[in-house]
Amino acid sequence: MIEHLPALIIAIPLFGAFIAPLFKKKQSIAAVWAILITAVTVILSLMLMYQVRLHGIIVYVFGADKPTIVLPSGYKVPIRIMFEIDGIGAFMAISATLMSFVGALYSYSHVKAESGLEKYYALLLLLEVGILGMVLTGDLFNLFVFLEIAGIAGSALVGFRNYRGEASEAGIKYLIVSAVASLMVLFAIGILYGEYGNLNLAYISRRVSLSTLDMIAFGLLFASFAMKCGSVPMHYWVPDAYTEVPAGINPVLLVSTYASLYALFRVSFTLFANVSISLERVGWIMSVLGVLTMFIGVTMALVQKDVKRLMSYHAISQTGYMLLGVGVGLTVLHNSDALAEFGRTAMAGGIFHIINHIIYKSLLLMTAGALFYVTGTRNLNEMGGLARKMPITTLCFIVGAAAISGLPPFNGFASKFLIYESSYRLNPLLAVFAMVTSILTLASFVKVFASAFLGPPLEKFENVREVPRPMIVAMVILALLCILFGLFPDVVLNKIVYPAVDALINVAQYQSWGGLA
Repeated sequence: MIEHLPALIIAIPLFGAFIAPLFKKKQSIAAVWAILITAVTVILSLMLMYQVRLHGIIVYVFGADKPTIVLPSGYKVPIRIMFEIDGIGAFMAISATLMSFVGALYSYSHVKAESGLEKYYALLLLLEVGILGMVLTGDLFNLFVFLEIAGIAGSALVGFRNYRGEASEAGIKYLIVSAVASLMVLFAIGILYGEYGNLNLAYISRRVSLSTLDMIAFGLLFASFAMKCGSVPMHYWVPDAYTEVPAGINPVLLVSTYASLYALFRVSFTLFANVSISLERVGWIMSVLGVLTMFIGVTMALVQKDVKRLMSYHAISQTGYMLLGVGVGLTVLHNSDALAEFGRTAMAGGIFHIINHIIYKSLLLMTAGALFYVTGTRNLNEMGGLARKMPITTLCFIVGAAAISGLPPFNGFASKFLIYESSYRLNPLLAVFAMVTSILTLASFVKVFASAFLGPPLEKFENVREVPRPMIVAMVILALLCILFGLFPDVVLNKIVYPAVDALINVAQYQSWGGLA
């Protein structure tokens, strides 16, 4: 079983997705089925991380031992798929499976009154498959295929409440963005295949140069993945999608967004690793995009009255921290050893912030979903006094708000501090913008807390009570992770974050598998 972990972690949720529609008349069973399947994938992802720590890069081949068959005409046809799993891939797999499990658990009660839940859970599992395929594959075309799977499943889930015009509009917008991004990736794949006759990431990485075609391909890949991860100026789809998607899907959709961020980092660090002169400029571009993304996102959040839309703009803002941290690392990676070391710290902050943000942003979006569940509104001006009625949700919100604002001892502080410290060494203005963004973030969540939870109870919410237990359990799990990751950041950094950083930096080790392509 151990040697087939990469296959199982894809096959099991794919099998679950195809079985889920059979529970059309027993939708509660479909929910339990999705919870069980996602729980199994969490265990498999932890086992996969352990195997990566033991053996380094894991290469798993689907199909024939030889990469191609040769037709009588001499044309070579690729007939196999390769997964190449290193520290960063295993890190993202853990994030994907954990959030899929928490999302399925929360959904059990949150969408219980909806119809078509067998499709909902099938799509949730398909979205998980798409994410896992993106972060585990070692082949550009398979990356495109899994990107398409995630995009189609994600757009269907964003528009799941199709009786709402806003949801249908958001789903179509998400689908268009996904299609445009996928088309750009496909063009880049065509260029690289035409040049090198191969689509294995390690193989191409060893041969890529500064040719005009290579730079066009890199530009297409960079722009498409920046679009899909919600970076400014291509962030316009994020507020609609995150606001309209059911709160139980928000954690999985977040990971889907950061699977595209992973792809952006993989392209920058691995695929074009040998183009060091160009990558220093790319690092600056990524850092500036990060600053713009965090500042524009937080200023847009300040004026929002819809609690979930406000949090969706904060998702854009927090993406900026990840881009800044990894961008700083990319800028100095090929310089002196001293600079490279603080670049490694910056990258650790950016990558640590990925999982931290996925945890606390999922928690906050779930608390917003809980408010909507009991009040029927997302308008902050129509809420008030809910802390007395929903004490557990209130505590979870406080934990999430403190974490996203970078307050100690919560997890957001740990990753943001690394980003502040390292970005200051590159350019103090970068750190100043990052800290100001955190202050504005705190201000906006103080507004939410005061509007929704404080004040006298409103008469119309007199009979409101705490949300059902599965929703509480999902939120409490994430709140505890916010606290644990903040109290013991060294454990997380040493066990999963630094191995992920080193996997990106140690390109030579990844390239060594190119001979298998």
